[in-house]
Parts: sequence; C-alpha cells; structure tokens
Amino acid sequence: MEKVMKKIQMVDLKSQYEKIKTEVDASIQNVLNNTAFINGPEVKEFQKELEAYLDVKHVIPCANGTDALQIAMMALDLKPGDEVITANFTYVATAEVIGLLGLKPVLVDVIPDTFDIDVKAIERAITPKTKAIVPVHLFGQCANMEAIMELAKKHNLFVIEDTAQAIGAEYIYADGKKKKAGAIGTVGCTSFFPSKNLGCYGDGGALFTNDDALAAKIRIIANHGQTALYIHDLIGVNSRLDSIQAGVLRIKLRQLDNYCSARGKAAAYYDKAFANNPKLKTPERATYSNHVFHQYTLQLVDVDRAALRDFLTTKEIPAMIYYPIPLHLQKAYMDPRYKAGDFPVTEALCASVVSLPMHTELDEETLKYITDSVLEFVNK
Repeated sequence: MEKVMKKIQMVDLKSQYEKIKTEVDASIQNVLNNTAFINGPEVKEFQKELEAYLDVKHVIPCANGTDALQIAMMALDLKPGDEVITANFTYVATAEVIGLLGLKPVLVDVIPDTFDIDVKAIERAITPKTKAIVPVHLFGQCANMEAIMELAKKHNLFVIEDTAQAIGAEYIYADGKKKKAGAIGTVGCTSFFPSKNLGCYGDGGALFTNDDALAAKIRIIANHGQTALYIHDLIGVNSRLDSIQAGVLRIKLRQLDNYCSARGKAAAYYDKAFANNPKLKTPERATYSNHVFHQYTLQLVDVDRAALRDFLTTKEIPAMIYYPIPLHLQKAYMDPRYKAGDFPVTEALCASVVSLPMHTELDEETLKYITDSVLEFVNK
C-alpha cells in the first residue's frame, strides 16, 4: 500500500506535542491539582530556568509579546512625543505599542540580504528627540547588536530588543564572544505565541534585563503598578503568564536547542535544493549571528508570487507572505513624513518574499516534495 504523506502545515504543533505529550499532560494536571493558576510555582521555576538559559539576571514573564514591548517602554519612562526608531519591515506589534503610548515611531529600512535593521539608517534617523531603538531580530537571527549598542551609547539611547522570532539565537561579537538574543540591550522582549520557536499553548511573553532597578520597575508595572497589596505607586497594566502556560514552556525550554537544530536542518535542505537558482534567493546568514529559522523566507526574482502560491495550494503546500505591506503604507501608520518609495528595500521585500513551511517536524520526504514543487513552478 502506498504511504500517504501527512498534511503539510506551516507549523506542525500537533506532531511536536505528541512527542512531549506525557510530560505536558502531567504538568497541566499538576497545575490543576494545586490550583495555583496565576504566579504559581511553575511560573517561578520557568522564570529561573529561562534566566539560566539566557544568562540574564532577570526574566519577568507577562501575558504576551506585545505587552512585553509596551511594559518595557513604560518602565523606561518614555513620554508622548519621544521618538523610537524601529524597522519598517516587521510585524505591526513593534510599532503598535509605540503609537499606543503616544510616542513617535521613526521607521528605517532594512538590509536586503539578512532582513535586519540597517544600522546606517538608524544613525541617520537619530534626532535630539530620539530616546530608544527597537531592533527586531527578524525570522530567527539577530540584528547587528554590537553596532547598535555602540550607537546607543554614543547618543544615550535605550535599546529594546524584539526577540519574539529569535529566542535561542546567539549574537556573535567581533571578538568571538557570544550572547543570547534578548540579553544584550537595555531590555529584551519576547512572545511565546504557539508558533514561536519557544511557544506555549496560548498567549504568553516575557521581558529580560540585567538592570536590577529596571527589573523591579517592570514587575511593578506588569502587576497593576502595585508595590504591595492595594498599594499602587505607578500606573501599570495587568499582564501575567499563567501557570499552565509556564508549565508547558518549562518542558519546551529543555527542547529549545533541539528545536532550533531541527529547524536549521530543514533550512539547510531548502538551501541546497534552491542553490544557484537565479529565480530564488535563499536567506543569507549574518556573520554576527547564528540563525534559528523562525521562518524560512525566499526572495523571488521574476516569479509571479501569487501564481506560485496558487500552484502550491493545488499541491496542498501552504506558503505565507511575511509581510505583504510595509508599516508606512498601513492605514493606521500612514504619516506625512513617509511616502511610497521612501523605503526601497522594505518595499521590494514586501513585493517579493514568500515563506515556506518551517517547523521542528519536517522530514526529508516532506521537504523534497515542497522543494520539488517550488522548482517545478519556477523552472517551467
């Protein structure tokens, strides 16, 4: 009987869960048994374990990655009108919290090969009103943090790392020293959305910092600005990671390096299959970071992207576009400072990128089917 290939998904969380089902189910049952649903023992243990993994002094769990970014900006006392520089080529949450707090988002272009924020563009965008830089570690590798930290020191700026897509990645300094993504800037922020490399089974997030005073302030803000029961010294928010999610994350944290390795092997297969094809530009690895492949994103050259996706759909292969519209052309973020054509790299990427299935459960048979199908279309 001919073997039937299982359904291809952008992220196969079910197969991943089945491998850790016994541990996950026991952890969830333990939380149900002890009924400590908020800030229970699992949250405290996960916090300590993630601190050890990242080699950072403080991890403060919260409800989601967007909250993490907002809390970071609140804790740094950014005020309405302050300018915050970030990449144009990113998910909306990065700019969303800047606008939500009445700050002024200053968008800059990215590097075409690695998709990282352009450090030279950051420097050109700095004004006396600039207070922070939010580098986005996009698709699984770090932005050029050594150069960004030098700029920040020179201009007395905060650096808020958005590491939602690159937890587990390592930044490599010029002298060979390494640090985990999120543990370099003033504060790091991440999301534990289920599809992330380290994802829970609901919403979740965290902030990381080596600054004791900042960590204390973040904890207060994340808990209604409360310094003691019913004593509120700051305006805060309600943003907590629940114990069930923390229990799941503890189990998956132990597997994170294996998960990143599995993604890397899948990416290597894609790279080899598409090597030297003039119509497919594979993602470039930065010299200053390893890559944990939250996404595997191709740039198409003279290929009809919509037709390619339609063709892959007929083959039951999903493909996504991250991201189809630059932030400066989104209705919510349109600004007289910016117009179409101002961000040539971002605009070109939004028109040409396509992301293929990327997760920990991709086997060689599936990868061959995906790559053969892509090549069948682009080479016809």
